[in-house]
Formats: sequence, structure tokens, C-alpha cells
Amino acid sequence: MSKLRLLNLITLLSLFSITAIAQQSNSIKGKVLTADGQAAAYVSVGLKGKGIVVTTDNKGEYSFVKIKDGHYTIRVSAIGLKSAEKTVTVSGNQTVNINFSLLESADQLKEVVVSGNKKKYKVDTPSSSLRLDAPLLEVPQNIQIITSATLADQQITSMSDGVIRNVSGVTRLEHWGDIYTRVNTRGARAAAFRNGINLTSDWGPLTEDMSFVDHIEFVKGPSGFMMSNGEPSGIYNVVTKKPTGKDFNGEASFTLGSFDMYRSTLDLDGKLNKSGKLLYRLNLMGQTKNSHRPYEYNDRYSIAPVISYQIDDQTLLTAEYNYQHVNLSDLGSAYVFAPDGYATLPRNFTMSEPGLDPSIAKEHSLFLNMQHHFNANWKLTAQLAYVSFNQKSTDIWPSSVAANGDVIRDLYLFDAALNYKFGQVFLNGNATTGSINHRILVGLDVGDKERYYDFGQSFALDNATKPFNIYNPVYGTPINGIPQFDRSKSLYQRGANSRVNQSYTGLYLQDELGFLENKIRLTLAGRYTLVKQSEYGSDTDDKKFTPRVGLSVSIDDQTSVYGLYDQTFIPQTGSIKSGEQPKPITGNNIEFGIKKDWFDGRWNTTIAAYRILKNNELSPDPTSTPAAPFSLQLGQSTTKGIEFDLRGEILPGLNLIANYALTDSRVSKETEVYGEIIPVGTKITGYAKHNANAWLSYKIQKGELKGAGISGGFSYLADRSTWSWGGSGSQELPSNFKLDGGIFWEKDKIRLTANVYNILDKYLYSGASYGDYYYWQSDPPRNYRLSIAYKF
Repeated sequence: MSKLRLLNLITLLSLFSITAIAQQSNSIKGKVLTADGQAAAYVSVGLKGKGIVVTTDNKGEYSFVKIKDGHYTIRVSAIGLKSAEKTVTVSGNQTVNINFSLLESADQLKEVVVSGNKKKYKVDTPSSSLRLDAPLLEVPQNIQIITSATLADQQITSMSDGVIRNVSGVTRLEHWGDIYTRVNTRGARAAAFRNGINLTSDWGPLTEDMSFVDHIEFVKGPSGFMMSNGEPSGIYNVVTKKPTGKDFNGEASFTLGSFDMYRSTLDLDGKLNKSGKLLYRLNLMGQTKNSHRPYEYNDRYSIAPVISYQIDDQTLLTAEYNYQHVNLSDLGSAYVFAPDGYATLPRNFTMSEPGLDPSIAKEHSLFLNMQHHFNANWKLTAQLAYVSFNQKSTDIWPSSVAANGDVIRDLYLFDAALNYKFGQVFLNGNATTGSINHRILVGLDVGDKERYYDFGQSFALDNATKPFNIYNPVYGTPINGIPQFDRSKSLYQRGANSRVNQSYTGLYLQDELGFLENKIRLTLAGRYTLVKQSEYGSDTDDKKFTPRVGLSVSIDDQTSVYGLYDQTFIPQTGSIKSGEQPKPITGNNIEFGIKKDWFDGRWNTTIAAYRILKNNELSPDPTSTPAAPFSLQLGQSTTKGIEFDLRGEILPGLNLIANYALTDSRVSKETEVYGEIIPVGTKITGYAKHNANAWLSYKIQKGELKGAGISGGFSYLADRSTWSWGGSGSQELPSNFKLDGGIFWEKDKIRLTANVYNILDKYLYSGASYGDYYYWQSDPPRNYRLSIAYKF
């Protein structure tokens, strides 16, 4: 199989390389000047309708090389600038010079560019790791991007720390000690990607610290163009920081906050040689933090160096290493159990003990990326990645909860190791046949995921003679003491029977045909997926072809409407009590939407309506324990919804993110669970029917208070379903409303930011019924963060 893959890959790349080299070699060059005759640096220059955009250098110069004969419209733009366009015809290996003069002066341009860089909630194109190589306005799918400015304004420190408020319909399912990020969208789990690599696992990946993250991309619905297996509900792609190519610069920050939070970060960026071909980026972070519950802590640090080398004008090689180390309290300490309903215990109640050993998690990830531009129309990207994750931890969980509050607490071993290896290569191209434009994507994706777990040891902290009582808790040393689990054998030996291995190959072909000067775009695509899976000693093979058809129409330069049909195929890992192997998820997504940029692209709105049909989805088994994490396999579920997203600069200095989602996810084919029929119409777990969020920030633009600002926002969840299937007559989760706000001040290179979270000090939580009792996790009470950042 490996030889066949290699032969196919070489043949594929050779064909496209020959095609690319055979193109005509015209060039368009020029200079962009300001109204007062100075160079306009770092503004965007694009070939309209071709998806090709470059940025002017510090001399205001730009160039497009190796382009085909034809007619082109050149467009100069930047956030806050009135765009300028000129048309040109090139043929016969011609070089044409096209210069532009902007209406803004150099000072005005500098103010616009600086303002756009510092406060930019909206971007127009996704990262190259999303592979689309097209403006978001033209993509027939709802894609939302959370920028670095958003992360800084809201003082978000990790992927599990408030990110989801910035995208419509996204919820977080459970917390697991803030070590994992489990995100749901459109009624099911969103697959977790990093730099275009699918890292999703049963409990992973390790939540990314924002110190080395540039931005986060959310793709709603199936994403066949990502090639590897992704949920039909959507994915999120964490894009890490890369060298910018600028001279030495950076930022240092310090944050303190409630619950003894202390955090420092350092971001260094620059050149390693005079030519500027060898660049670097280094991000360092250290943090200590406790919790609103006693005996809980979360201490972590990360190291993230990146080196890039410009081999020649057309080839860039980037090597990136990320190391994350987490030392935190018992993973089950955030869970609260009670027989008489949710929130019946104090918000700071815990079942944990002060003497438990810490849980330790370590993650090493290595990415090697090569991008080669054959010419202005064709680009090849190849990427290798390796991820190693190791967890040594425990999980406290009750074996019984009595009506009088007596609990027998069990402490479970919770060790895990993940080893992931990936390879990707994809080709982006632009071509024409007559009057039809072709935006082409061809990709090959291979991966191997290996996981080991050991939940096989447990120890009762309490006994029937001296139980732990939730209404009258006594902490110290439990009656049975604190155990020392047997780790004399390696995890790979202890977890041999729990080994899960999944290897896959995905081939994706896409042609976006552009008609009427690319105003009408028809996407025709397909993905072939081959998966081999070994789980608990049983081997399975699955393969499937899934098509994708999309249509996007530009009503004008700032408005588009779209429709999409996409299928999905996802082999699943999980343990079913009956011992049978989980069937792959199959399903499809039908989506329609409208996208619009407002006021020269300062802000954008997206409205989408969709229907997702899924077969064989796994759902949490309500009888699970940490030692036996079983799943249920549903027959069929249908999710329908409407989404609205707004982001950008509404007025000078006034930035807004607002979103709303109406989601309805239900069983559409009945399923039998332990002799009980789950009827058609039963709500699926883990979503909110109504989900509304907003974040508003205003920065004073002139006067003595210039640079000062105020910000605030809310999150509202209503008609929430629980984490897992509950018994008949179990309590529903109430609505959840959270209000946050803060102030900030910027002057030259210094920024001060202060935010208060949960201003109304509400008892907020999420949870589910669990047998004859309930369990939940509470959010922190009113708390604050204060940070100072210095750019150099």
C-alpha cells in the first residue's frame, strides 16, 4: 500500500508540475504611493477574482510573476482604506508596470494600518492550513475566525477559556480539569485541528495555551477539503504563530488575577541573518493558578520555537516545535454529585482531598511545513507532523451516593499516552479554460493515531463505616488513606489491552469553476477515505467516497449567497457494553447562507441555515465510570439550525462581535438502550437550543483620553440539553446568563487591560443526571484579570 501511495503521489505532482511550468511567464509589477508621494507599505494588492493577493514591501512595491496571458483587474486595499482598481492585459512573456496613488497621506495610512493591526476582529482570508486559498466571502460555507486581537482583548489564556463565545452555536461539554477542550457545535462534537492536522481523540488534544496561538478558525459542517476525518458538525483549527519577517520585535506581558493567578509570556520575532531568509519566532509562557474550589490548582508552562528558511523566492521551509507541561489537581475534582438536584451544594464545594498526587500531562508536537510557488497560479504545500502526549493522573469518582449525602469516593488511575504521525501534501492552482476560471485543490492526507489508556486500578477512599458526607464534609486524610498505584510496568505494558490504533489515507479533488468573471462559482469535489482500525484486539477496515457540491454567487463586490451539499464518513473509536465495534458515522449536510461585507469591508455578517443528518453517532453512556467509559450508538439523528455572526469595526474605534444560533438536534430513528427505546424526537445531548453572545469594545480615538477604552459582553444559553442521556423525569438544565466587562488603555508600546468576569456573580453550571443522582461542574464566581503588555 505504501508503494502505491508513493507512486500515485509522484504521478500526481509530476502532472501538475509539468502543467505549471508550461504556463506563460508574464509579470505585473508596480509601486503604491500615498497622496503625499511616500511609499505605501504593507497594503494588499490582489488580482481580482483570481484569489491571488500579495502585500507591498517597505518600499511600497509589489509584483505578480509567471502569470498567464489574459485580462486582469488589480485591486489595492487595506482595512479602512477606499480600494483602488486598474485593469491590464498581458501576453507574450510581457512585463507591465502598474502604479497606484492612494487618497490617504502617509500619516493617515500609518494610522489606518496600525489601527487595523491592533484592533482587528475581522479577517478576509483563512490560513493556508485551511487549504482553500480563497476569500471567505466566496467560500460556500460558514467559516468564522477568532483573531489575535480578540484573544488579547478578552484576556483568553487557553482554548478552554472563553473562546467559544466568539462563534455562533458553540458550547463546551464538560471540563476535565481544564486539561482537554471538548467543543460542540451544530449539536455534536467539533473535531480538533492544529495547523491543519486532526488531533481529535477520546479525551484530547491537550488544550492549547494562547501564548503560541495566532488565531482560531471554526468551520461549520463537514469539511471534506481538510481531507482527514472530521465531524459533520464542524471543526476548529488552531493556527500557531509564525515568523513575520520583520526586524527584531516582540512583546512581554504579565497577568494577575483571582484565585492566585500569575502568568507571564514572552514573544520574540526577528531575523537570524542579514538577508532575512532565516527567520525565527519564540514564545514562552509560565502560569500558576488555583480555583474557586479548594485543593484545585493548574500550573503550566509552554515553549514554542519556530524557524523558517526562505530557500529561494518561491520556496519556504518552516519547522515548529511546541512543548506544553501541565501540573494540576485531580481530574475529577471539578465534578459535584448530589441526590436532590443541580446546584444543591455550595459553588465552592469539592469532593477532592488536599493530599492527592498531582496530575501531570506533557505534550510534544513537531511540524515541518514546505510551501513552493511554481508561479503566481500554482502552489504546492507539504507538511509532516508528530505529536506525543503523556498523562499521569487520577480521577476521583463516587461508587455510591446515598439520599442522606453519604458518598463512597473511589480514586481511579487515569494514565494515557497518544502518539500521532501525519503527512500531507496538497496543491492549489488557478487556471482558465475559455471564459471559465478554475480554482483547483488536490490533496493527499495520511495519518496514524495510536492511543494507550490504563483505567484498571481503583481505590476506595471511604467505607460504609466512615463515608464522606456532602452536606457535612470533613477533609484531611480519608479513612482508607491515600493510595500509591502500581506503575512498576510501563503504560504500554499496562495498557496493551486498551490499545487503539487508527491509520487513514484521504485523497481529495476539488475544482471551483468560476463563471461571468468569477461572479458565479460552482464547486465540484470528492474525497476518498480509507481507514484501518484496531481497537481492543479487533481489526476493521472501512472505505468511502464522499462528494461535495457548492454554489456561491456574488451579488456585488461585498455580498454573496451560497448553497452547499457535503457528505461525511468518520470511523469511530469507543467502547460499547455489548462488545460490538462502533460503526462509522455517515451523513450529510445541506446548508444555505448569505455573507456580506459592510462599509468597505470594515465588518461582516453571515447568516446560515442548515440540516445535518447523521447515522451511527456515539453518545455518552449514562452508566459509564472512569474505569469503564462506555458509549451508546444511536440509530440516526437530525440537527437543524440557523446561525448569525457579525464581527468587525462598526464605527471608528467601535468593534463588535455578536452571534446567535437556533439549534434543534433530535433522534430521527429510534434506538434501544438497555431494553428501553429512545423514541424519535428525543433531544441529543450536549447543546443549547438558543445560544446568543456579544462582545463590544470602544477605544477613544482623540483627545486627552485617546487610547483608553471600555469593553463588555454577555453569553446566554437557553433550553440546554445535558451532557449525557438522563432517565425519565430527570431535571432540566436552567438558562445560563453571564455578563463580563472591562477597561483598557493603550499608549505607544504599552497596553493595560482589566476585565471582570461573571459580573452578576451568578451560580453557573452544566451537568447531567447520573443514575439516581445528579452531577455538575460550577463556573467561577465573580473574578478579575489585570494584565500589562509591552511591545518592543
